[in-house]
Amino acid sequence: MREIVHLQIGQCGNQIGSRFWETVSDEHGLDKSGHYIGASDQHTSDLQLDRISVYFNEVGAAKYVPRAVLVDLEPGTMGVIRSGSLGQLFRPDNYVFGQNGAANNWAKGYYTEGAELVDSVLDVVRREAEGADSLQGFQVTHSLGGGTGAGLGTLMLSKIREEYPDRMMCTFSVVPSPKVSDTVVEPYNATLSVHQLVENSDETFCIDNEALYDICFRTLKLASPSHDDLNALVSNVMSGVTTCLRFPGQLNSDLRKLAVNLVPFPRLHFFMTGVAPLTATGSAQFRAVSVHELAAQMFDAKNMMTAADPRQGRFLTARLSSVAALFRGKVSMKDVDDEMQKVQRNNSTFFIEWIPNNVLSAHCDIAPRGRKMSVTFIANSTAIQQLFQRVNEQFKAMFKRKAFLHWYTGEGMDEMEFTEAESNMQDLVAEYQQYQDATVDGDEVENDGEESAA
Repeated sequence: MREIVHLQIGQCGNQIGSRFWETVSDEHGLDKSGHYIGASDQHTSDLQLDRISVYFNEVGAAKYVPRAVLVDLEPGTMGVIRSGSLGQLFRPDNYVFGQNGAANNWAKGYYTEGAELVDSVLDVVRREAEGADSLQGFQVTHSLGGGTGAGLGTLMLSKIREEYPDRMMCTFSVVPSPKVSDTVVEPYNATLSVHQLVENSDETFCIDNEALYDICFRTLKLASPSHDDLNALVSNVMSGVTTCLRFPGQLNSDLRKLAVNLVPFPRLHFFMTGVAPLTATGSAQFRAVSVHELAAQMFDAKNMMTAADPRQGRFLTARLSSVAALFRGKVSMKDVDDEMQKVQRNNSTFFIEWIPNNVLSAHCDIAPRGRKMSVTFIANSTAIQQLFQRVNEQFKAMFKRKAFLHWYTGEGMDEMEFTEAESNMQDLVAEYQQYQDATVDGDEVENDGEESAA
């Protein structure tokens, strides 16, 4: 069995993490306290327990505990989870929290407050990792705009990477956006975090508040989306991405297979994600969901959880695939393959042409609760540079005037770190741009050669 240790760090990380555990427990037939209650369908219930140990430890007769570490620099978030519906699910020793908070300051999370807490978090991580038979890797949920998720989150990544250099490191990172901004220093925190993520993460699923709001307004037709609605979308993506790890299926992907197939160059591991079907509650009954429908919605820019348009970039690829399509439910793989080929033919300009058949399709028989079928979409597209450019422009505007900088230097940071982080992000954007242009230049070179020969 290939186990995963899950860390949720900061307020945002804990909220989306808790929602993820709610969804996953439900899919595996567990109640709110981790007892197995199963499903009415016997066939399903066998599959529910088949790979449950990827995310859960069995601690007694039909009692399961998530392999999760809950971290925050203030006690408030933990209090909410403890008193909430999942309060009985997590192991009490796995709540690790400080008293002061990080006050939206990356330096506090990384250097001062966070550094004091990091050893006690590592002890819990170590205990969970040692309890696993064959550890596959770690997954972290956090946001890049605050102090704890961004600062302590990236500090944890580098510490875990030191201790477990050969394990996969996967993050679900919520990227700040100006339309849905809580704090003015988000561009600083995000830039400093991306600087760390480039080095210490193997796969980063970028989730963007702006895109989540757009989906709620445009597709789900919600007049005033709450954080609960946004978290539900994120947990949909997370349960989709992890389906192949949790259930047996025809074509299985694990974290390492996904990385091998989607990461062509070590730094370019930032993925765009999406789920289908997404339908407004009122119109769900008027719509038949088919593989064709799923494939069409899957490549639609409006379905992306990242506010970047894949039509303005190209899908990068490592070995076989630049896009992973993880189908769930009773789906014919022949239909899936036909549909994927059709999509590639129709959108050939967005795929890099030197690799054929570059959509990795995986399939799992278990559909999400209340649906017949669904698909989760993961793409490594050069269009994601739009997201970094957006953060970088806001960063530049503030850093030019040294605005709010004293809060960071007061915690012992140096201005050079900001300059370094900024140039690293600019390099990342330039790299994406270079590979986006590479194919176009290649075509031009061939054409010039043909003309001169003529």
